[in-house]
Amino acid sequence: MSVLVGKKAPLFETDAVVDGGEFVENFSLKQYIGKKHVLFFFYPMDFTFVCPTEIIAFQKRMEEFEKRNVAVVGCSTDSKFSHWAWLNTPANKGGIEGVKYPLVADLDKTISANFDVLAGEYDYNEEGEMVFNGTPVAYRGLFLIDKEGIVRHQVVNDMPLGRSVDEAIRMIDALQYFEERGEVCPADWKKGEKAMQATAAGVSEYLSHN
Repeated sequence: MSVLVGKKAPLFETDAVVDGGEFVENFSLKQYIGKKHVLFFFYPMDFTFVCPTEIIAFQKRMEEFEKRNVAVVGCSTDSKFSHWAWLNTPANKGGIEGVKYPLVADLDKTISANFDVLAGEYDYNEEGEMVFNGTPVAYRGLFLIDKEGIVRHQVVNDMPLGRSVDEAIRMIDALQYFEERGEVCPADWKKGEKAMQATAAGVSEYLSHN
């Protein structure tokens, strides 16, 4: 599994569904460079069980992401048509109706592969035929990308393990606090708490008051 922290987020242009049902061609994260932080997350498949709990949970917290000037973008290896159908299925029937942020279609699996969250890889068998070893869907990868397009935080969960929206927001707050004030954020830091200078004196002062 690659560590992308500190590196440019892989670029792509692909189909997406935005605003709960509008098809967009050549969707790219480049549109956010210099304007917004991006929370880009992968999920395994449409019309599954853990995935809608995460996708809807992110939507329910959109006001908090928006006031932090953060774009939320989801991605799976499903087609744009599958995304559209799921977005137009009510929650009480297993759908995600009401989700407005973009869902990217990674049908050829190149985005998942470039972010190194694809649960397998292509290879050749003894007969020289191309086969896929593993499961051709994405793990639950999440990447926090700054306004310069640099990955500043990543976490990758196995498919049965849902993510914490609270933790994603905490990491956004920590990154933005550091960017604005230059102070680093200690363990379990939350917005509104005291941070510290990245010096021995700063650490000592912080520990003496906690």
